Amino acid sequence: MTPEHQRLADAKDKKAPWRRFGPYLSERQWGTVREDYSPDGNAWNYVTHDMARSYAYRWGEEGIGGVSDNEQLLCLGLGLWNGQDPILKERLFGLSGAEGNHGEDVKEVYYYLDNTPTHSYMRMLYKYPHHAFPYEWLVQENARRGRTKTEFELLDTAIFHEDRYFDVFIEYAKASSDDLLIQYSVVNRGPEPATVHVLPHIWFRNTWAWGYDDYRPTLGSSAKGAITVEHREFDNLRLYCDQEPELLFCENATNIPRLYQGNSAEKYFKDGINEYLLHGTKGAVNPEQHGTKAAAHYTLTLAPGQTQLVRLRLGSADLAKPFEDFDQLLKQRRNEADAFYQEIQKDLQDADARNVQRQAFAGMLWSKQFYYYDVAQWLDGDPAMPPPPPQRREGRNSGWHHLNNADIISMPDKWEYPWYAAWDLAFHCLPLAQLDPEFAKSQLRLLLRDWYMHPNGQLPAYEWALGDVNPPVHAWATWRVYKMEQKQRGGQGDTAFLESVFHRLLLNFTWWVNRKDNHNKNIFQGGFLGLDNIGVFDRNAKLPHGFYIEQADGTSWMAMYTLNMMRMALELTKTNPVYQDLASKFFEHFLYIAGAMTDTDNAGLDLWDEEDEFYYDVLNTPTGRHPLKVRSIVGLIPLFAVEVLDEDLLQEMPKFVKRMNWFLDNRPALASLVSRWQEPGKGDRHLLSLLRGHRVKRLLKRMLDEAEFLSEYGVRALSRYHQDHPYVYRTPDQEFTVNYEPGESATDLFGGNSNWRGPIWFPINFLLIESLQRFHHYYGDDFKVEYPTNSGQYSTLLEIADALTNRLKKLFLRDTNGQRAAFGDDKRMQNDPNFRDYLLFHEYFHGDTGRGLGANHQTGWTGLIAKLLQPRLPS
Repeated sequence: MTPEHQRLADAKDKKAPWRRFGPYLSERQWGTVREDYSPDGNAWNYVTHDMARSYAYRWGEEGIGGVSDNEQLLCLGLGLWNGQDPILKERLFGLSGAEGNHGEDVKEVYYYLDNTPTHSYMRMLYKYPHHAFPYEWLVQENARRGRTKTEFELLDTAIFHEDRYFDVFIEYAKASSDDLLIQYSVVNRGPEPATVHVLPHIWFRNTWAWGYDDYRPTLGSSAKGAITVEHREFDNLRLYCDQEPELLFCENATNIPRLYQGNSAEKYFKDGINEYLLHGTKGAVNPEQHGTKAAAHYTLTLAPGQTQLVRLRLGSADLAKPFEDFDQLLKQRRNEADAFYQEIQKDLQDADARNVQRQAFAGMLWSKQFYYYDVAQWLDGDPAMPPPPPQRREGRNSGWHHLNNADIISMPDKWEYPWYAAWDLAFHCLPLAQLDPEFAKSQLRLLLRDWYMHPNGQLPAYEWALGDVNPPVHAWATWRVYKMEQKQRGGQGDTAFLESVFHRLLLNFTWWVNRKDNHNKNIFQGGFLGLDNIGVFDRNAKLPHGFYIEQADGTSWMAMYTLNMMRMALELTKTNPVYQDLASKFFEHFLYIAGAMTDTDNAGLDLWDEEDEFYYDVLNTPTGRHPLKVRSIVGLIPLFAVEVLDEDLLQEMPKFVKRMNWFLDNRPALASLVSRWQEPGKGDRHLLSLLRGHRVKRLLKRMLDEAEFLSEYGVRALSRYHQDHPYVYRTPDQEFTVNYEPGESATDLFGGNSNWRGPIWFPINFLLIESLQRFHHYYGDDFKVEYPTNSGQYSTLLEIADALTNRLKKLFLRDTNGQRAAFGDDKRMQNDPNFRDYLLFHEYFHGDTGRGLGANHQTGWTGLIAKLLQPRLPS
């Protein structure tokens, strides 16, 4: 057992609170729904980036490479100033949703390089220019470009010309659970000497200004280069600063005169250190050296290529020589992190693949965030603050009064999406389970808690619209995490976890059945279901004249959900036979959904188009049913609903088998549509799927066609067929068009800054690969499909799953020319030794070139690459 594995065990057994401190700060708190108290719900304008340095947040804190305790009471982060910037660099800069030509977009260069599950060692890199940061240029140029052009990034400004920038490596190491070592290694990459001000910050989240608890903690100067932390939740804590820097103190309080031209009882505001350093305003910091926010001020002048270190230690106030063992402890934690990943990567031999995977894991672990949102308080306002506008009570999230979140949660991206999203989180749990099954399981439990899940059974989607509907993948993720941990534990599964989640999912499943099957026909209408811009209409909006859409993806997701629940029930039956009844229930429900999708009752509901041999959404109008013939992943999602049951499992379930056989004997129309149920497959296995073998082959013919879905780097979200053949739907009043867009979205009609009309998305590709593996588990090596279509070469479904996996890997791994597809044609990122081995994990990827797009630290579901890089061992 490695030292990190031992720390995980100690944390689980509550022997030591190793998880108490971690990278739990957001990278953007401004522009979030939680901080928005506007009458119109315009969160981006209520607190802007320009306001952020002067505004005391209500619900959370932000920082560069920041850490906090797990209640975010005490925070630490990095401030920088190059002597030319108009503001102190305390937070990452980016464009708001309205400013970006493709929505919100961080405009910085930074990388997550390393992290361990207990955060005993963490490392990241921030690149800071020598010259003034081009804030206005970035805003103006992106506004000028519009949606049809690519985004204008920081590297496009030539701010890093001649390597005139600093590499700032941020490292944390825990000597113990409450003893944190901090080291900033600053490197001058430029050709001339350069000066930079380094200001490590420490501050308290403002918990005293809102009218609930007026207890106010204090930071104060106690000895040379030391800041004492006085807080009722922390005992005898002090921040030691090496080399006795200048200490600056102010308050984490809103600068009301600056922002609102009003009066304030406060004297030293949140932006006091900024005002003191940049403008020489001595009265902006407290000369008595105490407050609720503080910084240590270091001025470094570095020769070309020189590295200088800044060291700090947050630990017991009783440490006599806090830096005596600092270097040895830091080195020890680095070595222990290496030992941990050597164990995780013992089957992964390629050095480049190990580097990519380790950075993917690092991003997953750095993307944890303390997320605080009490909707009732947010809607009502705080006792010490002016009352919010009355229209808030009927506005955003007004139906979610019960929701009260204050937890460490895995974020999709801590700058662009610093809030959880239900289906993103489910995908996050697979790579997290490779490292830390306990944390992955806690995340899956979290969204099912009473104070998250709506009383009606709906899961919260995301803070911009808690009532939106995400694909129901929670059961799938629960089963996958359970099986992954079971394998790690030598066959012992955590049935208590499985059972607790299963019971809560029963409530969510009932909500789906009651709310999203509007016509009680087992055909579902889920809305967007996460697929922004994928279709002809806004699927979240109510259509006029009583029109409605029968969704091939919504119905398929529900079929998948039933199979996931059935499989969990069968597993739980091994320890409690009563679950056989529930397994039977979900088996039958699956057949009813499958029957509806294939119209076994001749009700005219078939979502399969026989002419095109593809699944489509269907628009219902007074004149009849009209398939919306868009060749998109909507039509591939039926592949996800597949389960294989081994004969030996069924032999342990006599009651389930008896009920199953009765149902199949007495519902022959339904029995006939389930793929060869009565005929055992490879190894006496039985298949439950929405598709028989013939339809599997017909659907894969399109999916594996390089002129349609198959890209060099994975499966596209929309067929390239629509590049030359746009789909057009005409009404008497309007014309709707869907065409192939392999890169950034050219429209924001339905889904903001996301684009499902052509790029490659990891979650869908991952599920397609898993589905092909399960189909192969049943059909075996005799079932072959042409791959690629029209190539004349035939492969097994397992070989195709492996081939798709390799295409996704090519996004990140160097090719024979040393290039990474995700870097596109950026020569600096491809070739510069100070860039080329640092990875970004983008939201999605260009459908033709593989270039990374969207949020560039989307280490959520794109973190699945860590799972795909792990070698698949022979079954």
